[in-house]
This record gives sequence, C-alpha cells and structure tokens, in this order.
Amino acid sequence: MPRFKLILEYDGAPFVGWQRQENGVSVQQVLEEAVLAMTGEPRVVHGAGRTDAGVHAAGQVAHLDLSRDWTPFRLGEGLNAHLVPHAVAVLGVERVADDFDARHSARARDYVYRVVNRRAPLTFGRGRAWRVKPRLDADAMRGAAQVLIGRHDFTTFRDVQCQAKSPVRTLDRLDVSRDGDAIAFEVSALSFLHRQVRSMVGSLIDVGMGRWTAADLEAALKAADRSRCGQVAPAHGLYLVRVEY
Repeated sequence: MPRFKLILEYDGAPFVGWQRQENGVSVQQVLEEAVLAMTGEPRVVHGAGRTDAGVHAAGQVAHLDLSRDWTPFRLGEGLNAHLVPHAVAVLGVERVADDFDARHSARARDYVYRVVNRRAPLTFGRGRAWRVKPRLDADAMRGAAQVLIGRHDFTTFRDVQCQAKSPVRTLDRLDVSRDGDAIAFEVSALSFLHRQVRSMVGSLIDVGMGRWTAADLEAALKAADRSRCGQVAPAHGLYLVRVEY
C-alpha cells in the first residue's frame, strides 16, 4: 500500500488542535475528510506534532497510506480542492518508503514563537503574534535562555495535564532575536512536553520585563515544580515551522 508524506500549513485559530477530539473540529479531522472525499478511502492521517488549539503550522508533516498509487501532484491538488474553505493547505506531497513515520522518524521539531513588542494594537498580525506592550530586553532573554538548553527535568514548564511518561527532555536550541518591534524565539528539540514551549517563552518574557533574572529562571527550572513557572504565552504566537528527518 503506497505511503505518502504531506507537508502542511494551517491557521490554528479555528481548530481544537491537530488531533481529532469530540469538542470541536481538528486539523486531522478536516484532512481525513478531504482524503475520503477525494479517494473514497477512510484513512488515518498521522501527524509529526500534535499542535494545541490555536497553534499554527508552516511546516507540519503527516503521512497516510492509500490503496492507489496517486501521483504526488494530483494527490496534493485534489486534497487542496477538498480542503476549501478550511485554513489548511498541502504544500507538498512525496511518495515515501513504507517504514517512514511522520512522528517516529522525526529527528527534530522546530518551532518559532512570535512576539510584537509595541503599545499599538496589532492589525495584520492580530491572531498571529503575541503583543507585549512593555519594552522587552531581548539581550537579557537571550542570555537567560541558555540555562534551558540541554537535558533537564522540565516539570516546571510542563502542563499539569501532560501525558508524557517522563518530564525529561533535551532542548537543542532556544534563540531569541529582535528585528525592530518583532521578537522571535526559535526552539528546537526531538520532542516537547505539553505546552513546554509556551511556558518557556512566557517565563522568558518575565525576564525581558525585568520581573525575573536568569538566576530566577534557573531556580524555577531546578525546582521541577509547575507552580514555579512564569506566565504561559498564548497559543496564537506559536508556529511549528519544520520537522527534520
């Protein structure tokens, strides 16, 4: 049975997240409905990252198996036609080996969190970035971020409803950069805990505001206590931008 890899882009605002749920429409659901409408086959679409409600994607990866060996171009065009009017697009399709797994074959997941640091309300960026009004010290946030890099117990930055068996993760990258009013947090790891990125970014914003120091952030990490986490950044500033294989 042919296996296909999909590269996906979506606006997370209308969805309850990637994964099918009973409380609303998910990205996985509308993709599977598009597959059924195009091919007549009820298939599960497996995603590389289970993005939360409101989180966007510019490079989500998924795979599915079909009984017919469609050309990648035709499959992509057909799925996009059936995805209208949902804010989901298939950017690319590739025929892959039978042992490729969008989730388990991944070697890294790259996220970007976008902040706009200005007092004026957002217009073009509304729902696409977190507006933070107080002036942020990007250098302080960049320096503090270094204490989070490496292998740690990230219980402090883990949602209480996280179902992962272990709170230990290895954070490969956490860069902070400013371009005018735009601040980007670029984060990379093999895998993340539930709301880990948003929790780390929110706590770094506390550093940028001068509420915390790098030492405070390190102490919160070492405490392995969720109650020691700073604020949690809202979902609408987070993007899954790339999955590496």
